[in-house]
Amino acid sequence: MTNDLRARRLALLKEHFASEVAQEFDRTIATFADSPRYEIMPTGQVHDGEDQVIAYHRAQRTAFPDQRHENVRFHVADDDSIIAEFDLLGTNKGEFAGGAPTGKAFRVPTIAVFFFDGERLVNERVYLDSASMLRQIGRMDLLG
Repeated sequence: MTNDLRARRLALLKEHFASEVAQEFDRTIATFADSPRYEIMPTGQVHDGEDQVIAYHRAQRTAFPDQRHENVRFHVADDDSIIAEFDLLGTNKGEFAGGAPTGKAFRVPTIAVFFFDGERLVNERVYLDSASMLRQIGRMDLLG
C-alpha cells in the first residue's frame, strides 16, 4: 500500500466516524464504494444496502442519541483493511430493543474492522462487549 493510499483511507475513516456522530448518514453512506454493509458481530446482525444501514443508524440514535467514539486508534493492515480501536459511549434516552429508555450511560471498548476496495469502504465489521453494554444501561433482561 502506498503512503498516499494509506493517507486517503485514514482521512475517509475520520470522515466516516465524524458523519456517524453528527448523524449525517448521507455522508456516512458516501464513504462506501457502492452498497454499504455493516456486520454487528455480537448479535449476528447484517445491515446490507443503503436502506438497511440508514435504518440501523436511525434506530441506534433513537435509543442512544449521544452515541459517539472516544480514544480512536487506527491500525493499518498490509492488505485492504484498517482496524479501529475505540471506546463507544452513549446514553439510553430512547426505546431500545422494545424497552423504555433507562437514562443510563454505557462505555465499552470496541473494535471495528474496515474493508476497502481502493480508497472506498466496502464493509464495516463491529466487535463489542454487548453484555457489558446491557449491564451498564440496566437491560439485563436482554441477556437471557
